[in-house]
Amino acid sequence: MHNQIWIMSSTFDQLSLDQTVTKAQEAGVQGLDLCVFRKDGTRDDFVATHLDYLNFDTPAAQAILEKFNAANLRLSIGAFENLIGGDPVQRRHNQNHLLRLIRIAYLLGGDENDVKVGTFVGYNHELGVQENGFEKNLLEYQKVFEPIIRYADDLGVTILYENCPMEGWRSSGYWGTYNNLPGVLAARKLMYELIPYNNHGEIYDPSHDIWQHTDPIEVIKHTDMQRLKRIHVKSTRNSSDPYWGNMYAMQRVNPELAAQAGVPISSNPWDRHQYEATLPGFGLGDHLDWRAFVEVLQQQGFAGPFEIENEAKLSKQTGNMGAIMQGIKAAVNNLAPLLYPLTEEGFTYPKSMVEPLKDVQRKDVAVVTMEELD
Repeated sequence: MHNQIWIMSSTFDQLSLDQTVTKAQEAGVQGLDLCVFRKDGTRDDFVATHLDYLNFDTPAAQAILEKFNAANLRLSIGAFENLIGGDPVQRRHNQNHLLRLIRIAYLLGGDENDVKVGTFVGYNHELGVQENGFEKNLLEYQKVFEPIIRYADDLGVTILYENCPMEGWRSSGYWGTYNNLPGVLAARKLMYELIPYNNHGEIYDPSHDIWQHTDPIEVIKHTDMQRLKRIHVKSTRNSSDPYWGNMYAMQRVNPELAAQAGVPISSNPWDRHQYEATLPGFGLGDHLDWRAFVEVLQQQGFAGPFEIENEAKLSKQTGNMGAIMQGIKAAVNNLAPLLYPLTEEGFTYPKSMVEPLKDVQRKDVAVVTMEELD
């Protein structure tokens, strides 16, 4: 069994689904993780909406399965928002949107087709500033997610949490940058204990641990591999900060005072830790030994896809489609010798191993809301 390489569709947030499928074929990957964010959501960064989630039904699911099989691609779906904190109205919208995506995954075959649903958990800072605020967030997670996970389990769907702390999710006027509960391995392990269902796990992105000066290889060694379903292909190049240190985020202070003191301050909420987003094998280089990282994953029995999440400074952030595709192809070629057998065409994924999505013909189910689950 050889790990596949996929692309997250947020890479192509300005393209249609058909155009995104074409780009995936051009890149030579085996799947797409489709971002299906709320069109009325509050995020304004790397988001995309590549399925019509408001009008998705059994015929729509059949059409998607046929489209992806014709393109020899697999798929998953996801949207990444704050589900336990932030504005209460938006929080409830985000929860109900996740329930829509679970239904969509079910119609696409769910676990039978390895169609998972990616999500964040978020963080409730009103609870977080209190004593034992972290544990109170864990309990808030349990209260919100237990009925969601139970609902997904009934439909044969698995939910996956990404480990991004969402360091820029609040203004640089706030001290901390921990805005998503599963941003550390300890939290994820505690979450599984609080909700002991098998149908939730994780998408692991090594880049988020690298800028936190945590070794992804050690994280994988301590990860419950039955929970690990996806790996994000994204890294960072860290730089030293003699002013703020590398444990703490840059803080917002009076710009005139900062200039007089010769102290750097963040230009925006995301510009708070000293790193640059990169893709392996493209331009800047990074601070992860990808060979050692892949080897420990293989030793631990990881069989899922490696998903390229392109937010790289020299690729996605340029806004240039040529550079975007160059970055993707460089990442594919960087991983190919580590994942694929050597053939006359070089290191390539065996075409004989491409497995079509099953024609599941699922019976439709009604859209549900949190109020109904409660």
